[in-house]
Amino acid sequence: MEQQNTNIVTIDNNLVIRDCIFTIRGLQVMVDWDLAILYGVETRVMNQAVKRNEERFPKRFRFKLLPSEMDELITNCDKSRRFKHYPGLPYVFTEQGIAMLASVLRSATAISVSVKIMDAFVEMRRMLSVWGPLNQRLDEIQKKQILDQAKNEERFDQIFNELGKQEMPLQGVFYDGQLWDACSLVEKLITKAKATILLIDNWVDTGTLDILAKKPSGVSVEIVTSKRGNTIAASDIAKFNAQYPTLSLRLNEHFHDRFLIIDDKELYLIGASLKDLGKKCFGFTKMDNGEIMGIKARI
Repeated sequence: MEQQNTNIVTIDNNLVIRDCIFTIRGLQVMVDWDLAILYGVETRVMNQAVKRNEERFPKRFRFKLLPSEMDELITNCDKSRRFKHYPGLPYVFTEQGIAMLASVLRSATAISVSVKIMDAFVEMRRMLSVWGPLNQRLDEIQKKQILDQAKNEERFDQIFNELGKQEMPLQGVFYDGQLWDACSLVEKLITKAKATILLIDNWVDTGTLDILAKKPSGVSVEIVTSKRGNTIAASDIAKFNAQYPTLSLRLNEHFHDRFLIIDDKELYLIGASLKDLGKKCFGFTKMDNGEIMGIKARI
């Protein structure tokens, strides 16, 4: 529901016609209250005259507002709130209904005012014919701009995402004191996981768990370690799983080197235990993932 503006503003009793034409149910209409004021009669008298000639006013000429339409009229269209205390629900008249109304009232005032109202409707249609295509074109341009902007934003997101993806080095050496760099590398490997992490490390402690806590939510972790190099207690695992499920630990004496396997797809040989990263010089390398099954077969 929206109010229509026209250039027809002259009326004897200070009620501006352009402020009285609304769009309801897709039709341009005027409310019986305003029409009665314009015609100089009581609303009740006008509606009684219509009722006596009901056959001349089919629903496409005159209909009663629904409560929801009345609320919308008051909220969105009636700036002066003149309908706020209207008794009951008003009738509204279409252009054809207003033309018929003049013949029913049969007064010089009704005829004179009806002419001005018809001029207002004509002016409204003229304005719509002029501005309608332009508004439609502007809407199309705006929609295109929105779509283009969305596409550009998507492209920028793709570019920035690609820029943000730092390729992991295939191999390298960390020296004594490079604690930040060494931990950063391992954390990047751990955060890549989508389903599983397998760590084979003969020397583990709660510091190892601190690094594994960086894993994404929902990723399960298995640690394979030696009996003599493990200082992680069952209570430590329980605390870890209470916040970062799920982690399990298995003892195995068949390994010497440290391996990190991500999602059963990426295999890394790491020269230092995770708890000792950056404390001593060590190397790392990404290995052929074809070795993963052989390593897991020995766990």
